[in-house]
Amino acid sequence: MNHFKFKELEIGHEESFVFELDETKMKQFLMITNDINPLHNDLEFAKEKGYSEKVVYGLLTASALSTLAGVYLPGEKSLIHSVEINFVKPVFLSKCPLTIIGKVLEKDDRFSRIVVKFIIKDNSGEKVSRGIMKIGFLE
Repeated sequence: MNHFKFKELEIGHEESFVFELDETKMKQFLMITNDINPLHNDLEFAKEKGYSEKVVYGLLTASALSTLAGVYLPGEKSLIHSVEINFVKPVFLSKCPLTIIGKVLEKDDRFSRIVVKFIIKDNSGEKVSRGIMKIGFLE
């Protein structure tokens, strides 16, 4: 876990990590959310809709953003203020693990807050999600 303080981070600072997803995590997400949409849970349904396999829950992939802020950028002193995410492509378990990359775009001294641009890539390097996070510091 990183322990960055607001004053230590510079615009352009980048952190990344690998996020593993598997069928067990899909089932756990289903149990937590009760999202029974067959696109995520029924292979035949997903194939009927034109996908080669079940589509991973978008918000399961986005849950890695909690790790980005809480462990990597800035780490233990983080408090997520907002997240804007665009789901660019569907995610499939065969294209996992995912790589999460965050880069500091702005620093707001008034609120001790950073703006982080993030992208999520699958194991072939294709971008599957992108967006912006505003993250405050607990100091």
